[in-house]
Amino acid sequence: MMHAHSRRLARVAGIAAAALGIALCLPAAGAAQAVQGSFDRTLTVTGPADLDVTTGSGDIVLRTGPAGSVHVVGRIRASNTLLGTGRSPGEKVKALEASPPVAQTGAAIRIGYISDRDLSQNVSISYEITAPAECKLRSRTGSGDQQIGDISGPVDISSGSGGLVLGAVGGQVSASTGSGDITAAGVRGSFSGRTGSGSVNASNVQGEVTVTTGSGNVTVTQTGSAAVKVSVASGDVRLRGINGGLQVDSASGDVTVQGTPGDGWQVSSASGEVTLELPAGAAFDLDARTSSGNIDSAHPVTMTGKIDRRSVTGQVRGGGPAVRVHTASGNIRIR
Repeated sequence: MMHAHSRRLARVAGIAAAALGIALCLPAAGAAQAVQGSFDRTLTVTGPADLDVTTGSGDIVLRTGPAGSVHVVGRIRASNTLLGTGRSPGEKVKALEASPPVAQTGAAIRIGYISDRDLSQNVSISYEITAPAECKLRSRTGSGDQQIGDISGPVDISSGSGGLVLGAVGGQVSASTGSGDITAAGVRGSFSGRTGSGSVNASNVQGEVTVTTGSGNVTVTQTGSAAVKVSVASGDVRLRGINGGLQVDSASGDVTVQGTPGDGWQVSSASGEVTLELPAGAAFDLDARTSSGNIDSAHPVTMTGKIDRRSVTGQVRGGGPAVRVHTASGNIRIR
């Protein structure tokens, strides 16, 4: 009896192992059925191009090319749906190759808009676009990175989850991502960067700057004198060349600002040190306060009110724009 019982247990274990093996193989089999394809289109434009690009899952790369022409290459990848309904991956790829989602009306070009829902399910398209430097862009990815070259702009770019990299843009830039870093180099207009989780690095910005990040560092270099506004929940802030108005709100992280207060500055940190690097001849009204920390100023301050190592109020070199620095926990250094 014991031997028969053992044999039955062995058979049951063998069947379970075989079923597990089949189950483990199913994802690989589904992945193996993915089909790839591509399409290539060249469009003629007169004057500045107006691009509107979207993709659910895929990357977008925009390079600068000759005037009068927009070249679009789409890289398609299709896989089975979970229930196996609708057209097969191969049929979807063939349909997209035969009729790419590229539409033109004059200088306006729409890329990636697919009205057939079945055709877009479990399909990923990455776009490589070459466009004239005189170009404005609106681009969206659900999940994918974007890399934008030197164009005149303006640029409105976003991703649900992906990194954004921008070259020199002649106009306004609005960049946002739910999760990913934002990098911009040489924005001659205003710059707005927003990320839920990721760092923002913007260099040589001439216009206004507005940056918001939930978790990540912020680094900005400004070449103009427009206003700068930064809000960070968790991360360090490093700002250079700030010569206009400034507002920084940081919940957690150190803040370093280099520049000249041409207008009022307000820097607030709940937890972190604040360092201001100002020129030797800077003149301003100072209001510095810390709940837990010390205040150290290399600039001569003509004090007003009572002397307190955690609160300094007064004028520097006769006074000027208001510089208010408050931190709940951290030191304040003015160099």
